[in-house]
Amino acid sequence: MLKSPIIKAKLYLCPKFIIVKALPTDQNFLGLTESDLFEFDQAKYVIQSVPYEHTSSYLAGSAKGPEAIIQASQFVEFYDEELDCETIRKAGIATLAPLNFEGIYDADAIDLIEQHTSKLLDLNKYVVSFGAEHTVTYGFVKAFAKKYDNLTVLQIDAHSDLRESYHGNPYSHASVMARVKDMGINLCQAGIRAQCIEEANEIKNNPKIHTYYAHQIRENNNWVNEIISDMTENVYLTIDADGFDPSIMPAVGTAEPNGLFWNETLTLIRETCKHKNVIGFDIVECAPMEGSILSEYTLAKLAYRIIGYLEYYKK
Repeated sequence: MLKSPIIKAKLYLCPKFIIVKALPTDQNFLGLTESDLFEFDQAKYVIQSVPYEHTSSYLAGSAKGPEAIIQASQFVEFYDEELDCETIRKAGIATLAPLNFEGIYDADAIDLIEQHTSKLLDLNKYVVSFGAEHTVTYGFVKAFAKKYDNLTVLQIDAHSDLRESYHGNPYSHASVMARVKDMGINLCQAGIRAQCIEEANEIKNNPKIHTYYAHQIRENNNWVNEIISDMTENVYLTIDADGFDPSIMPAVGTAEPNGLFWNETLTLIRETCKHKNVIGFDIVECAPMEGSILSEYTLAKLAYRIIGYLEYYKK
């Protein structure tokens, strides 16, 4: 494929001097060469990379995940066989320069993520985020909650992430959904199969937490309809890579057996996009493995497929 000349990216000044930069062909999602498909002004979707990793508790490396997903995306075909179209022709996708977290941690990191995401929402962009550790989702949700009422967070994950703190840090990746819970937001969880007893008790006693454990999903053919019935109208989707079974998603920091597979995950996402207003999504916790691109390529294809669903079922 011939590459067109690289177009100089435009810069946008955000609150507190946050720079939003649309990246050129060799650095953008899908390796887009046509400027009208990747320039910030014209794109409906923006991908922000948020390589924040500070509290990884087992295998580290998720800070490299966002860039790895973007690089792998350059091998994803534009044509989507399920949707029978080239999704990119329906709406452009701008890829932004990664956020810089040098010397920024915990609450300050969440503030930076919230501010950056809020600015993109103020510019009427559909925000897709590739993050490192799952902590970053708290910042995304805070930004979306300022714009949307009646909000549900749909979490695909191996872990419930409801610990009040982990290793003394309330901003741990293991506590991100506890922080979302503190906001009073409705929470739906799918694929959970690892948690402590305190998290299990919180789920049992909190009417705003709807958890569909992996073993229950295997025994219930109606689980997708049931979890959708637990959602409010507006849904923010967060996908932890370890929600997938490690046989198809090995490059994660805290792998757990009996995870979700490709088709059942797509069924959940497709039906959610069909019946609810999915306002944004993120993909986090990919820790690339040397010698394999299976995980990052799968996640890149997943992101593109979700954008396809959003366009196909757009409200």
